[in-house]
Amino acid sequence: MAEHTSSSITIEAAPADVMEVIADFDRYPEWSGEVKEADILTKDAEGRAEQVRMLLDAGAIKDDYTLQYSWTGADQVNWSLVKSQMLRTLDGSYRLSARDGGKSTEVTYQLTVDVKIPMLGMIKRKAEKVIIDRALAGLKKRVEGA
Repeated sequence: MAEHTSSSITIEAAPADVMEVIADFDRYPEWSGEVKEADILTKDAEGRAEQVRMLLDAGAIKDDYTLQYSWTGADQVNWSLVKSQMLRTLDGSYRLSARDGGKSTEVTYQLTVDVKIPMLGMIKRKAEKVIIDRALAGLKKRVEGA
């Protein structure tokens, strides 16, 4: 089983407000430092993104890839890699938990990355950690600053 990296942050906003920003892929380049482009390719019956093409630049990892998203209620989204030039695996999730009577949200981001080229495990974990930390910080800033 592949190793994964996980981290959490508390955002001073209701879970629905946080998920609204997470689901707005067109705006990812505005707040997610590593995602330079995001294009929704297909949507599910509820109008949520199902397949999204992204252009990533995360230092050691640069790629043009497509992710498949699955939504669990209003508080979780999972994704897995459909196709990529450099990545073998890019699986992850955002899980939201209401805190303080729904006034704030704990966001847990889990990510598993594997590349097609040989790379030390510790370098992959560091790249995962950088992606997660920047994404959570950017998400918090985007939601709280809105």
